Amino acid sequence: MLPLLLSLSLLQTPPQNPSTSPVEIPRVPDAQVAIDGVLDEAVWQRAAVLEGFSQYLPVDDRPASDSTSVLVWYSPTDIYFGIRAYQDSASVRATLADRDKIHGDDNIQILLDTFNDQRQALLFAVNPLGVQADGTVQDAARRQASYVSSQLTGAYSIDLSQDYLFESRGRVTAHGYEVEVRIPFKTLRYQDSETQDWGLNIMRQVQASGHQHTWTRVLQSNPSFLSQEGILAGLTDLQRGLVLDLNPEMTSSLRGEPGATDWDYSGGSPEVGMNVRWGITNNLTLNGTANPDFSQVEADVAQIAHDPRQTLYYPEKRPFFLDGLEMFQSPTSLIYTRRLTDPIGAAKVTGKVSGTNVAILSGVDHEDQSLTGAENPIYNLVRIRRDIGEQNTLGVTYTDKVDGDHFNRVGAVDGRFVLGGEYALTFQGGSSATRSGGETMWGPFWNFQLTREGEKYGFNVRARGFDEDFRAESGLISRHNLVYVGLSPTMKVNGSPGSRLERWTGNILLDGFWKYDRFFAGNIPDDPRLHFNSGLTFRGGWQLGTSLLLESFRYPEELYTRYAIERTVGAATDTIPFTGTERLYNLDFGVNFATPQFQKFSANGYVIVGRDDNFYEWASANIAIATLSLNWRPSEQARINLLYNHQQYVRPDDWSTVAVRRIPRLKVEYQLSRSVFVRFVGQYDATERDALRDNSRTEDPLLYCDTALENCSLMGPSSQNDFRVDWLFSYRPNPGTVVYAGYGSSLAEPGAFRFQDLDRVNDGFFVKLSYLFRV
Repeated sequence: MLPLLLSLSLLQTPPQNPSTSPVEIPRVPDAQVAIDGVLDEAVWQRAAVLEGFSQYLPVDDRPASDSTSVLVWYSPTDIYFGIRAYQDSASVRATLADRDKIHGDDNIQILLDTFNDQRQALLFAVNPLGVQADGTVQDAARRQASYVSSQLTGAYSIDLSQDYLFESRGRVTAHGYEVEVRIPFKTLRYQDSETQDWGLNIMRQVQASGHQHTWTRVLQSNPSFLSQEGILAGLTDLQRGLVLDLNPEMTSSLRGEPGATDWDYSGGSPEVGMNVRWGITNNLTLNGTANPDFSQVEADVAQIAHDPRQTLYYPEKRPFFLDGLEMFQSPTSLIYTRRLTDPIGAAKVTGKVSGTNVAILSGVDHEDQSLTGAENPIYNLVRIRRDIGEQNTLGVTYTDKVDGDHFNRVGAVDGRFVLGGEYALTFQGGSSATRSGGETMWGPFWNFQLTREGEKYGFNVRARGFDEDFRAESGLISRHNLVYVGLSPTMKVNGSPGSRLERWTGNILLDGFWKYDRFFAGNIPDDPRLHFNSGLTFRGGWQLGTSLLLESFRYPEELYTRYAIERTVGAATDTIPFTGTERLYNLDFGVNFATPQFQKFSANGYVIVGRDDNFYEWASANIAIATLSLNWRPSEQARINLLYNHQQYVRPDDWSTVAVRRIPRLKVEYQLSRSVFVRFVGQYDATERDALRDNSRTEDPLLYCDTALENCSLMGPSSQNDFRVDWLFSYRPNPGTVVYAGYGSSLAEPGAFRFQDLDRVNDGFFVKLSYLFRV
């Protein structure tokens, strides 16, 4: 099968973009330009002009409702973009936001494919005031409507983790807005040749209409977004010079907690570290770090787990890991850099050589992260991906974690093939070897996805399996000992031009989860699901989605090995094993919505109600799960976000509440200037749980035991009410040069949301100083 697919993919001729011919932009060696958002220098009259934008989302292949003109030229050391975006100035959405926080504003996104391989592009985005966002873009399957969100996305994924050094300024004008951008070649990796072509596309997000425009004509029926980019042709004599960034940093923190008689603080000694970035060649970069500061300036947003068997994902935020992070990605999350928790030092090489992406990272973690507390865990992570033909790739991933006598090694092969211009096949397979307690166990895994993007109809087929003995201690696998198979046909209907309904999307998700051995034994799924999802996109950016969820869950005995039942017969009390109900059946309804990005307000959220699993007691419950996000921008400089998560389980027989968790989170930011802001974050996490009982069968109390039916205790009612506040002052004129000063405090109280008997649990102050020297 694989050789046939390889043959088909290699023989394919990817569709050429009919709307855009290669563009030769002028090289102007001696021009002097002030990046001020005013395109008044004479050199802009000589620039190449990119026009003729068309709509890509929500409906493709239609003329853009607002015109855009992009001017492009380059000097020996930089490439310059000047953007004139035309629209009613009263409808322009623009705030003095922090870096990477411009998604609620109008914005222009410059996609530079500097290797012209149509597989990955660097993203440089600016809002009308020139505030920056940056990252990478890769081809990916389009998001389908679900009970969580009906938001339309393109056939790409955007990762804003990376930070690049570039210059931009913008201003709102009577006819829309203008932006100037200068991107130094020192910031980029690109081909090692005297004359080269770069891939380019420009995306424009217009918040007033909810439309996304592209410079080239991009069709949603094509599974590759990047293959439809344009070309900047004949770039020559690019002078990158010496690329050497030195980034010393100093941090200091005080940690407070209750002492024997008073509040005690520890720490306070400054820690000094160094990050180094060296451009070995135009296309290879070496990063090194010693005693790095990997602290975060904001706590992770609390997440609610719908299924306790799932591992939650938190994004990487630490500076050393972010440069080149996209090159470590593969179809399965075999590399998750947050596993390297508190490194003493690390080094990595990333780049592209002769059509092959290379990413290698080695790091030594602190001994307090080891199994014994006496060893230093060592991580070696390798990702290599080779381009094949026009759009296809083959890759290899290898990870190695050594912790004293314990080790975990994973090897895998993967590929992505675009077939016939409509189909995309992605696969990965491999195995792990884990040595623990003197024994070595082996376990395979596999992952497969086939998608078709048609003008009206499409489908997505996915399958993945992880053996019971498979481990990825350098990665993030949400569940082990699992096989998942899913099929989802999709349908799209476009509204006529000018109508209120712009697009309807619908899909049916039929999937199931098995324990690994049960799948190969030919059993029915442990957890079969049938979801009917529908999404509507209306003129102006309104979105509404609905879902009907039919599910069945098999008793997950591994979660309840320490559960028991207290059985009372007459005057006698006995402890018997908890065996659970064999299968639970669910029926849920979901609604999600998103408002347009108004000048000062936007909102989105979802609600699920119905009959679902009560994992606390392994019984059916009436559930209410909701997430609501409100954004208010009272001025150009102020931003307020209120996020609320709610999860509640109610017994259907007596309507008593089994458990309820409520998490409101308030974030307030005030931007004093483009580089200076202050932020407050307050998060309350209130969880209440009733005394647990065998609600699906005997109604007897549930016990939790240290071992099987020994040292058991009643699982009585519990309550936990935690309140966390964080303050931050931030000065960041560019990535790498920062001043952070913050304070955080965790508090608790016996009654939820009373704010009367709050006791400090711990608190802390921290300061971080770093400076980027670009040699």
